[in-house]
Amino acid sequence: MKLQSIMRKQNLLNYLLAFILFMPYTLMAEEIGSVSTVFKIVGANDKIVIEAFDDPEIPGATCYLSRAKTGGVKGMVGVAEDTSDASIACRQIGPITLPEKVRNGDRDGEEVFKKSTSLLFKSLQVVRFYDPKRNVLVYLSYSDRIIEGSPKNSISIIPVTPWHR
Repeated sequence: MKLQSIMRKQNLLNYLLAFILFMPYTLMAEEIGSVSTVFKIVGANDKIVIEAFDDPEIPGATCYLSRAKTGGVKGMVGVAEDTSDASIACRQIGPITLPEKVRNGDRDGEEVFKKSTSLLFKSLQVVRFYDPKRNVLVYLSYSDRIIEGSPKNSISIIPVTPWHR
């Protein structure tokens, strides 16, 4: 009996560890502000959140995301699923020097930001491409799920130019 109890606890710990390891990797974004969109009597209101993050590979490149965040009781306890609505705007905020792997296209489609938008299976992602003909960085935001994603997306570009303060 005691051995079965220990085995159940070990299995529970294994499942918990697997859950943590397979959660979407989340880069930190700084919350800039938010506005309420739907009043909820119990729990937080639904809102639109504005967040900023820096491209981890390209100093001088910052993106701003606005995204829907579900409130209510489900949102308060972290089990709500946010909609796929999001918008992105990226800007040069300092000098940009492109790493060779970005410049030659080896890093096209590389994930630069990911945030979980549901308890398990849905995430908002931002990926980066480089367009050498126009010398611009292209950032694409979209939402996906393990089974099916959403066609809702948004793009922003940063022309790579000399930095003038």
